[in-house]
Amino acid sequence: MTTRPLRAERSSPRTACVLPGLPFTPQLVKAVFRDVTSLHVSRPAAWAAASVTRTVLTEIIDGARNAAAEEARKRLIPKDLISAIDRNVEVEVGSTWYLHSPTFHGLLGEVRNADGALVSLRERRGARTPSGVAGAHRFEGGVKRLLGSRGVRAVPAMVRDLDGIASVFLTALAQDAARVVREGGVKRFGTVSLVVPGEPAPAPAPLLTDPLLALSTHRGDGRTVGGNDVLAAATMQLFGDLRQRAITEAAEITRDTSAN
Repeated sequence: MTTRPLRAERSSPRTACVLPGLPFTPQLVKAVFRDVTSLHVSRPAAWAAASVTRTVLTEIIDGARNAAAEEARKRLIPKDLISAIDRNVEVEVGSTWYLHSPTFHGLLGEVRNADGALVSLRERRGARTPSGVAGAHRFEGGVKRLLGSRGVRAVPAMVRDLDGIASVFLTALAQDAARVVREGGVKRFGTVSLVVPGEPAPAPAPLLTDPLLALSTHRGDGRTVGGNDVLAAATMQLFGDLRQRAITEAAEITRDTSAN
């Protein structure tokens, strides 16, 4: 009986493909899209969504790192996340996660129904756990890689919160990207106006710049989410400097990958 030589295991590049600098694989991104839409997701769309999510998390982590540095700590804890969000309203994303995380339970404020009765946290959560919350564990590896790239570590509770925020944000981004395809473009843009009591309201925000307006119309067939559809969704989910930076970085990523 002859013995067959053992063949070396082949690792498919499609199973572990991570673009340098991006902590999340296109496979993970596409899995999130499959949770919310049956539309096909192009590779540029997957890269763009991963890039936008990275930009948002990086901003949150950097804010938390600054808060920890004020107390001479290098290990992030949940209160650093609260400080990061308090200091920068642009990173207040993933609100669905806040209803499910102990970190935010005492900070959500009271909500009352039409009869004036207090709405419990359980009622506000709803009977069904959103897919973004249920799938948050899938982001742990990417979050830890991103923390390492920023030179910090985090306690497990902080990692859990970052997982959750990443998951529900990407889920919302996927939902809006699918809506852009179905509706043929963007119907709304994210905006925030800060008003100080007793002072006049600020002047209206300037219109979006031409590059952002160019994203407002879907191009292509009605069956595929493209890179520009994800960028258009980002204009709906984000605002301010964070929105501009996220779109710019994602556009560069998709341009580079298309060139290669």
